[in-house]
Amino acid sequence: MKNRSTPGWWLVAKRELADLWMGGRALTLLILFSILLGITSFLLASNSELRLLPPQEMAFMIVQITITVGLFIGVLLSADTISGERERATLEGLLLVPTKRSHIVAGKFIAAASPWPAALLIAAIHLFILSPNSIIFGQSLLWGGLLGTVLVLSFTGFGMLVSLWAKSNRTSLFVGLLVALLFLLPTQFPGTAQTGFMGRLVKQMNPIESVNQFLEKVLVNNRTPEEMAYYLWSLVVFALLVVGFMLYAAPRLDFTGDKARPKLWRPASRTVMGIVIALLLTVAQTAVSHAQTSSTDPANGLEVVISTDYVEAKTGDTFDFTTTVHYNGEGESPEMVVAMNLVNLGDGDPVDPEDWSPERTQAIEPLQPGETAVLDWTINAILEGDYLAYMTVIPAPESSQESSMPLSSPGLHLTVEQFTSLNPGGIAPVAFGMPVVLALIMALQLWLRRRELALSMA
Repeated sequence: MKNRSTPGWWLVAKRELADLWMGGRALTLLILFSILLGITSFLLASNSELRLLPPQEMAFMIVQITITVGLFIGVLLSADTISGERERATLEGLLLVPTKRSHIVAGKFIAAASPWPAALLIAAIHLFILSPNSIIFGQSLLWGGLLGTVLVLSFTGFGMLVSLWAKSNRTSLFVGLLVALLFLLPTQFPGTAQTGFMGRLVKQMNPIESVNQFLEKVLVNNRTPEEMAYYLWSLVVFALLVVGFMLYAAPRLDFTGDKARPKLWRPASRTVMGIVIALLLTVAQTAVSHAQTSSTDPANGLEVVISTDYVEAKTGDTFDFTTTVHYNGEGESPEMVVAMNLVNLGDGDPVDPEDWSPERTQAIEPLQPGETAVLDWTINAILEGDYLAYMTVIPAPESSQESSMPLSSPGLHLTVEQFTSLNPGGIAPVAFGMPVVLALIMALQLWLRRRELALSMA
């Protein structure tokens, strides 16, 4: 008989957690995940070619792998929650338990999502060792943990919805994994297939790709979260849709799954699937020194001073400098915009300044004769090489039919060396030891379970 002081969802969750973890399914999946993450981390730290990646990109790869594997584990476990009971002919007995059916669904959802915190903890250990500083580690763990949790829980809930509606376990597993793969597929398209209007639209409509884009821009390209927040609307919509359908379907849990399905589910699902496939086909077809130097423009009475002319840095370093715009003209100056420009002096790819600095342009209000404006800038050294940064002061034209003469500052020569302090010996014990530890824990649990069964039968 149910204990009235204990919520029904917690009783179901305890039973499901014991079956999942003591039975070894969760630990088996985590062992496979730790092996994958360990091999990746060790290669990032030891392979001479992979070590050319900036530290931020290494952290992003660890976060991306963790989220991707986490959501597939969530779908795999949740797709078996209800349809598995239905196929094993144990759902009827579960429905006779004197508790709300929504509590049964909630308890099973908690169990299906339980491997995610453990996977996040494993990833945090790898990030802590691979991250060169606390800033990269903190941002990766914060945004990866926050967005990864929302995404994994959403896909876990989606897997439960499919399990609630499906009449067989094979159907729920097939549909759940297929939809997850369809969402993941556009992230593997080449960059040329993701450009243009449709490419950008699919990026923003796909919750997996939108999270990847947000994390890459914030963690690797040093964009601000506020600037990239528009990428997250599809994640919010997807999570709300899953929550809404769960609130509808959970109280209607039945032996066949017919009551839990909305009446308009079949035509709506076909329409949504058609839209997703059409979008996928469309995208596939489009397949620090303190010397001050200055530059002047006597005609406009402008002078721009840069606080340093040479900086040495390592990939992953961040440094600040200032530019001072001085006005000595007659009367009030026009409004001005100061833009940062960054040029690669070597043979590498062109540089996008937005990837190197969180602030590409700054505006200056009109200045009176003799006034100055001091602007602060930040550059994040991403790639190894020689670069030249310079600022361009652009006075606003007097009318829409006229132009103006920009003024460029002296250049800031930036030499970036490859960060080489990654220690393969530091990551090796974690990369290879963690799967062994998890395997020993699973072996101990199985031994204790068999011993308990033997004692109960004696």
